[in-house]
This record gives sequence, C-alpha cells and structure tokens, in this order.
Amino acid sequence: MAQQRLNGVIRALESGKPAFTMFSPATADAATALQGTKYDGVVFETEHNVWDGTNVRHALQYLLNRNEIASSGSLAPALTPIVRIPPNGAEMNQTFSKQVLDLGAYGVVWPHVGTAEQAYNAVSACRYPTMKDNPLHEPFGQRGDGPHGAVRYWGLSQQEYYKRADVWPLNPDGEIFVILMIEDLEGIQNLDEILKKVKGIGAVLIGEGDLSQELGYPRQYEHPVVLDHMRKIVETAKANNVVVGHPHVDSKNVERVLSEGYRFLMAAPERTFNALNKGRELAGR
Repeated sequence: MAQQRLNGVIRALESGKPAFTMFSPATADAATALQGTKYDGVVFETEHNVWDGTNVRHALQYLLNRNEIASSGSLAPALTPIVRIPPNGAEMNQTFSKQVLDLGAYGVVWPHVGTAEQAYNAVSACRYPTMKDNPLHEPFGQRGDGPHGAVRYWGLSQQEYYKRADVWPLNPDGEIFVILMIEDLEGIQNLDEILKKVKGIGAVLIGEGDLSQELGYPRQYEHPVVLDHMRKIVETAKANNVVVGHPHVDSKNVERVLSEGYRFLMAAPERTFNALNKGRELAGR
C-alpha cells in the first residue's frame, strides 16, 4: 500500500499541478478563517511580524478541523502549514527553523538567501544527521532531536516521524518543504551555483518587494526591469528542475504567472466591499 502523502503542497507538485498558498499572520483567528478554503498550504509570516512561538503553536492547532480530518481519512491538516522565519540567510541561523519544525510545521521559508553556503545552512537545519555512508547524507543534517510536538501534530509514531521528517525532493518520502527566497542581485548572481551545489531545495520563492527596492523601482512589480530580473530567476530554476514561486499572484496576473512556469503560487484573498459600495450607490451617497 502506498504511503499517504501528508504535505499538501508536495502532493500538488508531485501530481504535476501548481501549489496554491498564501501568507497569513500566525494567529489562531487567521488560521480559523482559512478553514474551508481551497489552498494547498499556508505560509505563516514571522519575518516582518513580531516572532511569537506561542502564536505559531496556536495557529498550527487552529488549522486542524475535526470534521475535515474525519472525512478525509488523513490526520494531516487540509492546509499544509509552512512558516517564514525571521532571520536572513546571511545570519546563518538555525534556531527558528528548529523551533517551527518541532512545533509541527511542514516547511520553512528562508528569507534573503544569497550564497550556496547560506542555502546549505538552510537545508542542513531542516534535516536530522545521518552517517556518511547514507546515500542521502548531504547536505549533512544539523537539526536537534526534540520533535515531541511535531510527532503529536503529524499523528505519527516517533520512529515514523524520523523517517518522514526529511527534505523533499532529495528524499522522495520526505515531507519537509524548504523554500529559499531569492530577493536581491547577489542571490540572482549565485542562483545557478546554489541549485547545482545544494540538494534538498523544494522551491525558490522570488522576493520581488526587496528585489524591486534594490533595482530602484520599489514595489513596481510590473516594471520591465523588475520583470526581467524575475525571468532570470525563473529560467535558472527551471534549468535546474527546481520549483519557482511567485509571492504576489492576483486575478490580473495569474494567467501570465502560470504561463511563465511558476509552480508555487501565493494568491492572497481579495477583500471586497461590494455590498457597501452598491448600497451607497443605490442610496445616492
């Protein structure tokens, strides 16, 4: 019997389809509001929001819906939780990734990764260590052993968790999805080297906000210069058979984004005031 895939983002990508996600505050209310949506996963944002491990824990728990679990036949949440952590790649930090994985997250987004060394650190931090004769030894795992919350959250035995808590696609059975944000010229320049030297990267996600700042066109996402640099990232990722993600997908650009080869799409919900606007119009206001 085939092993059930727990990570919905990986499940979508393995089926040849794009994965749809969004950024969300790491709060219980935000997680509850996402229930019933058709996203494959959600990225809880703690880079620009104040880090609070208790809030992350609550957000993970409030993604769980007993009715969905009972009807789906899977203990995994319908929306796969991933966390964008605070430190930039240059900080070579491993503390935050360890904490969010130990809470039960199925993936980590690493901001501002610019070199192969930083990328290696990111993947390494999401893996448990193995012996050198293990064919999947590299990148050498440096994650500390304390997954008690994750074991409970995933609904697995501890030994089964160890087998599945590895990075995909390096380990085809892995459920951990590592995302590196490429959001500056250094990252673009080094991207080919990063993807050739470091295995276990699930996706690269373009940080077009920071990139546009450096290019001199802040938040002008459709500016030709910004789009040209984004295309370079897409081309390099595709040449190395690595999924590439777009962080600002909406109804106006989604067709183009899909046609250009993006496979990790972050589509924020659109808040509308249709009833208010229509009511004011009818009331002559």
